[in-house]
Amino acid sequence: MIWCVEDDESIRELELYTLRSTGFEAEGFDSGTAFLSALESRVPELILLDIMLPGHDGVTILKQLRSSTKTAHIPVIMATAKGSEIDKVQSLDLGADDYLVKPFGMMEMVSRVKAVLRRCGPAQQPVLSRDGLVLNPDERTVILDGSRINLTYKEYELLRLFLSCPGTVFTRDRLFTEVWGMDHLAESRTVDMHIRTLRQKLEPWGERIQTVRGVGYRLEATV
Repeated sequence: MIWCVEDDESIRELELYTLRSTGFEAEGFDSGTAFLSALESRVPELILLDIMLPGHDGVTILKQLRSSTKTAHIPVIMATAKGSEIDKVQSLDLGADDYLVKPFGMMEMVSRVKAVLRRCGPAQQPVLSRDGLVLNPDERTVILDGSRINLTYKEYELLRLFLSCPGTVFTRDRLFTEVWGMDHLAESRTVDMHIRTLRQKLEPWGERIQTVRGVGYRLEATV
């Protein structure tokens, strides 16, 4: 999940639309206050943080993030004003992982988000493949019979989990914990809906993701 903290609604909605259309899950906040409130109960995978915000400005928020053990590890990309070198230097000195200079292109934003996630994630993860499907964790790509398949963040994480443990039966509660990072199923149909769309995108390969009645799902064991 990518969090975009931006008080300009048009910019924020464009950021969210672009991230979602390129396979990420994203949520927006129009102020530092709203962002910090949400942070009390959950944490994102990466934060895109504007410096000029009402109430708590971006630099103050960055200091808070880096001073807390709960949030110190979260990658942060700062959005700075054009030509404001002091903002860039201060942000990097305080622990920002990268910065974008306004106005910036949406594809540049996506490229920097991917680069920071690669840099801040595990050093190297094995490529997972089976029967013509190849999942590359470092590139976050899924290739099926030579063609790229565009998956949402949660669909990708479900597929990665199944490929990592073929034959293992996952209950819905365990899938929700592993993929959504929550201890209980807030909506009983959430996992089922994501499994259904994942199967549809991977047809006919998706038939390998089997339903275990009354329990959950598994990827059929390797023959």
